[in-house]
Amino acid sequence: MGVTQTHLFTAEQNQLALMAKAIAHPARIAILQHLVKTQSCVNGDLVLEIGLAQATISQHLRELKDAGIIQGSIEGTRVNYCINPENWNALKSLFQDFFESYQACCGNNC
Repeated sequence: MGVTQTHLFTAEQNQLALMAKAIAHPARIAILQHLVKTQSCVNGDLVLEIGLAQATISQHLRELKDAGIIQGSIEGTRVNYCINPENWNALKSLFQDFFESYQACCGNNC
């Protein structure tokens, strides 16, 4: 397909696609669910919670952090991760606006 021509799309479309791509893996969903459930910063317990290798967890955390959905803080030799509240709300809003833009009518006959 070649290089994505992001300039052809709105900023909102590009942001929604970036966020959707970042959460489009079951391990990342599990990580996010754990972070939401604990309501605190976590680090090493993700390996035990998710059941994947540390290197795999780190790769998924990097994807989520690069998209801005989570944030990390260094504490000694460890990095603690938690939900980035500002971007979490932006993610929620983007998806909510997207799904609410569809108005079913007329028996949904295509």
